[in-house]
Amino acid sequence: MVQETAEPPDWRESRRRSAQSVIVQAAWSVVHEDGLAALSLRDLARRAGITTPTVYAYFASKNDIYDAMFCEAAEQFELSATAPYDVDDPRQVLVASVHRFVDFCTSDLARYQLLFQRAIPGFEPSAASYAPAVRTLARVQDQLAAIGIADGKYVDMWTAWTTGLVDQQIANDPGGDRWIRLIEDFVAMFLAHCSPAGPRAPDPAPRRTRPRRTSP
Repeated sequence: MVQETAEPPDWRESRRRSAQSVIVQAAWSVVHEDGLAALSLRDLARRAGITTPTVYAYFASKNDIYDAMFCEAAEQFELSATAPYDVDDPRQVLVASVHRFVDFCTSDLARYQLLFQRAIPGFEPSAASYAPAVRTLARVQDQLAAIGIADGKYVDMWTAWTTGLVDQQIANDPGGDRWIRLIEDFVAMFLAHCSPAGPRAPDPAPRRTRPRRTSP
């Protein structure tokens, strides 16, 4: 008689994570086509090739799925923000960081809305899922501190301006560069207003040629 052995706990955990990943990727597929608010567990199950009760076996609620999506998006955001820059001057790093931020946000509208807008009523990311975003904000604070800008109100101004620029670009010129072209000017204005070193603006950066994108 062959005695059955229980699955090793690490194998079961690996299988659970794999199933959750399939469900999360199916959820991204849904929201990229129909928007964040259109996420339906029935449609999600169909796309993942499973039943709706199976979805509940891995996620207790739709908000738990949003939380897993938020965590994935925040980790991608952190990776983008922490990648090396090809400039060394702290002021030029600021310019490059805004270009990178705008590129990240405009490349995936659903991801941007989930990370930076309260698009899902009643949803709040868990502390663990929000942690990469907190670390990324700390990096922004370090970049500003490197040129002597440490006052919290100026950090708030910076985040308000950068996300506002993205909102304008997405809403009024999707796939274009109308507001992207203003990045260097706005960084110069910000530094002139906030920098304790005075109104020295960053040296002009070479203009980058960007292919036009279709609306995210």
